Amino acid sequence: MNTQSHPFRKKWGQNFLVDPNIVKKIYQTVNPKISDNIIEIGPGQGALTQIILPQVNDMISIEIDPFLVNYLIDSADLKKLKIVNQDILKTNIYSLDIDNPVRVIGNIPYNITSQIIFWLIEQLDYWSDAFIMVQKEVAQRLIAKVGTKEYGRLTVVVGAYLDIEYCFSIPPTVFIPKPKIDSAFIRFTKKRNAIIEDHNYVRFNKLVRTAFNQRRKMLRNSLSTWDIPDKVKEKINFSRRPETLTVQEFASLV
Repeated sequence: MNTQSHPFRKKWGQNFLVDPNIVKKIYQTVNPKISDNIIEIGPGQGALTQIILPQVNDMISIEIDPFLVNYLIDSADLKKLKIVNQDILKTNIYSLDIDNPVRVIGNIPYNITSQIIFWLIEQLDYWSDAFIMVQKEVAQRLIAKVGTKEYGRLTVVVGAYLDIEYCFSIPPTVFIPKPKIDSAFIRFTKKRNAIIEDHNYVRFNKLVRTAFNQRRKMLRNSLSTWDIPDKVKEKINFSRRPETLTVQEFASLV
């Protein structure tokens, strides 16, 4: 399949990686080992898949586009590859035919970047690290420092569970079709001890979202309907705005 002839689907955010130098750089950054079990999100035409597959123990590619699935199935270089034609957000790692924990790699649709990152948090027990290509703007939000305009809900919720490493930036010119924004390759690893316990995840997520939905308001106003103990309010000044609170301070509100 020629990339020029493929009917790119905007709803799936398809941008194929076609620069061999970037593919090589990604490969070297991931540094796959023969003992690794890999899940790849959105393999496209398999530019990265075909160089990783021979170097690892097992690999599954999750692809939603049936045209690409057929292309990958017919590829002579990918006969060992397991392919699942499915929406990654409807996929559970533990239900796949692969031993856990896995390493995750993804050139993901940018319109569902946040959803996929939250999916990683929900699948926390089943992977060891994850390398994801995201919009550069999203990567900057993920690594933002408290008190900056980039610091927000994504920074806080993800930061409660994961550590983020900004690996390198990627220009639009390495893709077909070219996106209108710069991208970044990032690595997620799990915190040794999550700041929020699993049973508090939903409440924590909602509380942080509520606070940042009204980020110009003081906490006493944005969180006025939340039942937060007085002893907690004594430790945190509720005249502060959400971007001034650290992840640990947000965690203490749950």
